Amino acid sequence: MKAMLRVLVLSLIGGYLFSLLHIPIPWMLGPIVVVMLAQFVYKGPLKWSGQLRDLGVVMVGTVIGVQFNTSLFGMMGSILFYMLTLNVILIGGSIAIAYLTSKWAKIPMKVSVLSAIPGGLGQIIVFAEEEKVKEIGIISYFQVIRLLLVVVFVPFIVAGHVMSKQPSDAALSVSLVLLIALAWVCSYLTKRIHLPVAAFITPILLLITLQLTTPIAMPAVPDLVMIVAQLLIGAHIGLMLKPHMIKLPVRVLAAGIISALALIALTFGSSFLMSFAMGTSFATSFLSTAPGGLDQMVLLADAIKADVSLVSMFQTFRLLFIFILIMPLMKVFYRWRDKKQTVYNAEGHAVKS
Repeated sequence: MKAMLRVLVLSLIGGYLFSLLHIPIPWMLGPIVVVMLAQFVYKGPLKWSGQLRDLGVVMVGTVIGVQFNTSLFGMMGSILFYMLTLNVILIGGSIAIAYLTSKWAKIPMKVSVLSAIPGGLGQIIVFAEEEKVKEIGIISYFQVIRLLLVVVFVPFIVAGHVMSKQPSDAALSVSLVLLIALAWVCSYLTKRIHLPVAAFITPILLLITLQLTTPIAMPAVPDLVMIVAQLLIGAHIGLMLKPHMIKLPVRVLAAGIISALALIALTFGSSFLMSFAMGTSFATSFLSTAPGGLDQMVLLADAIKADVSLVSMFQTFRLLFIFILIMPLMKVFYRWRDKKQTVYNAEGHAVKS
């Protein structure tokens, strides 16, 4: 409990300082930076509950569900085409970056691919363990450093393109609290059946269903809700980069940073394609394609008045695209390759596929 209280105090300090400096999404970036730096100075225990982080994600998902623009469903055909196209570009670019990284940093191609794929850290690590990959530390470092760089740099890239969101004078209502509680319970149940990103997707699906099938009026959302969500998520991210991660070879450390920046540059370019094709703002298209955490990109979209519904759809599709299609295909590919290598070793000569 003391370790969590320390992180809470550090997060509050970081959020307050960043808000004074008018930095985008201060209550997430502040905790991330202050908590991360504290780990390299303070040697005592610093911990944060995964359930608190999930609560923050549930709160974000509930707010997005309350504010979701259901008229987008009428454009689903064209939106699905663009989502598929941009994800093919992203995955293809990630593999190309992984190939170059593998050659330069001298790490196995399989490790490099798992390090570059912009999926959830937990799911990527589980996949790597199932594949008996030994370099878990490298994969963790690459995934964490990419997330940190995206979360830190992207707000400054897009913040100048839109006006800041006007403060809300809405009061916290009982109905909103009840909706968050209901979303929390439902997300717990869907997590048990292994729904990807359950804490985020479940509240959105729940609230959209309520909007479409019931006459329930959606409550107003006070700024306090998103501030608390930012803090709960930011404290968790700040603890992700552990001091032991920087004990990797310098070439690998540099490769992690360079590959993350290359991926950001790739999505920067593809966002112009989306903006031109769909007529969206640069902020909306960039946040829709940025290879960061789904909840962080949606929080930023909400903070700078981008199209939150569209960003949510594109970011959710990317994660589902990776979890449901790309990772199973990777598993099949590596099973096939391992089998081919086994035949090669047993017979002592190359076997053509």
